Amino acid sequence: MKHKIGFTLLEVLLAVAAVTILSGIVILAINPNKQLADARNAQRRIDVNTILNAVYQYAIDKKGTIPTSITTTATPICRSGFVDNCADLAVLTLGQEYLTDIPIDPSSPLGSSSGYTVMKNINNRIIVGAPLAEGVLINATR
Repeated sequence: MKHKIGFTLLEVLLAVAAVTILSGIVILAINPNKQLADARNAQRRIDVNTILNAVYQYAIDKKGTIPTSITTTATPICRSGFVDNCADLAVLTLGQEYLTDIPIDPSSPLGSSSGYTVMKNINNRIIVGAPLAEGVLINATR
């Protein structure tokens, strides 16, 4: 009798099936789409707070005056260099005193909007929001 060295087709199929099942479990546990969405939302939270802090630092330096483009309706914030149907917060980037540049939402499409909104409520409190947030509401008020 001769003994052949190697694997049978059944053994190979069982090994492939086991690897497939294990990799499927790992992918479900890691869930890369959720991890990426969480990372983008974390950046949005940072950006919203950065914009809000810059507006308040500006208001402190200007004796309570906020940028005139902030109205009582939620308005998209313009990207640096744009002033097209959006809240122009360029006063915050002049001389890079409050911001070096207006933050851009990680999922924001090209255009004049940064992907963030700003408004003041009836009590003159500033609200900065991230309408493109994924699965959560992101805004900051002060």
